[in-house]
Amino acid sequence: MIFSARKVGARRFWVGVAAIASVTALLATPVFAAKFKASGSGLTSTTAYLSQRVAWNSCGTDMYCGAVKVPEDWNNIKGKSISLAVIYHRASIAKPLGSVIFNPGGPGASGFDFVRDSLTAVATDKLRANYNFVGYDPRGVQHSTPAVKCLSAKSMDKMLYGDSGYALGSAKDLAYTRSEEKVFADACAKNTGSLLGHVDTINAAKDLDVLRAVMGDAKLNYLGYSYGTLLGNTYVALFPTKVGRMVLDGAIDPTVSNDEQSLNQLKGFDLALNDYLNYCLSKTDCPFSGTLTDARAKLSDFLRGLETKPIKSTDFNRTVTVWGANQGISMALYSGSYWPYLTQALSTAFKGDGTTLLRLADIYNDRDANGTYSSNQTEAFVATSCLDGASSWKMSDMLAQNKRMVAASSVFGRYWQFGGLACQYWHYKPVKPLASYAAKGSPTIVVVGTTGDPATPYTQAVSLAHNVLANGFLITWKGEGHTAYGRSNSCVNNSVDTFFLQGTLPASEPTC
Repeated sequence: MIFSARKVGARRFWVGVAAIASVTALLATPVFAAKFKASGSGLTSTTAYLSQRVAWNSCGTDMYCGAVKVPEDWNNIKGKSISLAVIYHRASIAKPLGSVIFNPGGPGASGFDFVRDSLTAVATDKLRANYNFVGYDPRGVQHSTPAVKCLSAKSMDKMLYGDSGYALGSAKDLAYTRSEEKVFADACAKNTGSLLGHVDTINAAKDLDVLRAVMGDAKLNYLGYSYGTLLGNTYVALFPTKVGRMVLDGAIDPTVSNDEQSLNQLKGFDLALNDYLNYCLSKTDCPFSGTLTDARAKLSDFLRGLETKPIKSTDFNRTVTVWGANQGISMALYSGSYWPYLTQALSTAFKGDGTTLLRLADIYNDRDANGTYSSNQTEAFVATSCLDGASSWKMSDMLAQNKRMVAASSVFGRYWQFGGLACQYWHYKPVKPLASYAAKGSPTIVVVGTTGDPATPYTQAVSLAHNVLANGFLITWKGEGHTAYGRSNSCVNNSVDTFFLQGTLPASEPTC
């Protein structure tokens, strides 16, 4: 779980588009209006859930949509059920090899929307031709019902982009933060209901087994990006003999503490920032000059200035605070293809116009130009993260962690402090994690790591493949940005495709 002092920190999700223009186009796409409700009487046993019949309706070219029922609480199967929104793209070959279930990360990202709107950016043509490709919204996410719901759009703006008006980290600033976090937690509990206590990853992993069954597969074939790697790892730990072919790209190490996860991710973004600044300094249009140290100092001074004097966004008549600026910069560091847009954003921001920087932040937060939010990703992210494990909000613990964060990044560390406050007022206690994520008895699980990944640092992929999983195999991409398969090179793509299509891997772990 990654949180900064008052704002949701860098998320564990994969930006599944090739360029910033594509992201902007996605934000302009109308939100799918239908709400999915599974028909029929309540199901009261695991067998009944696994054997349910789904009414699939055509919803696009070779696309089919339906609703799958799962228990709200897998520890109370005879209790209430909820509904997951599912979409699949039919394979083009006459006899598909089966289905690949896809999760884009988050927690809170909509796999349904990714498959519906960005199918060609999700995986290779070869994989989609041979497998039915399944996207879905995990429990509490977007089109699944009920979905996590917390604040109005106006209140979300205040939470994500607003500023207390007090010195960062001061007693008044922290009091304001606590007040905002309590308002958010209370609203989530009031507007979501009992599901809010059951959107943890262990419950979500058990849902995957229902999806496997209703798609007609004896074994789960799965492609998970970012947080989706934790979801997949949890599934294989629970059901090691039910896995077919699984690829985890942009890996999370489930054995690392929340504080260590946050520190590792901060280091990842700091590394990505250095890579961006070195790239920028080699260009004629770069707003920085001198050395890398000079560039970092200029950016740090700019962010410090925003703490007391936000800048304007001329296109939107909105104020750009240090929090909006941090989110915009973080968004652009998810992929090297976004770096030119970050150069443009910082060039104008240094002159007092934060329009492009705010556009990047809005993409990061799924905020549309009309002021609405096109998804509930932020709310679902917090809800799942607080159940999966909350950091300590004891002041002495937070101050000790703060020192580590500031030491890790002279630019970003200042804004990644007091993370424990995010779950202090949450209405449900964290779920006990699994005793082991080794998944002994499973087939080989493929882990893909990117050396310049800011959100899920490469060291975590190495650890997951070599230290956590009993049967892991690592594919390394020497590149920039978050995740690799489908956006890197033929070495990565061919290795993953061959594994899915033939079940074979290179003789040794490749570096691509």
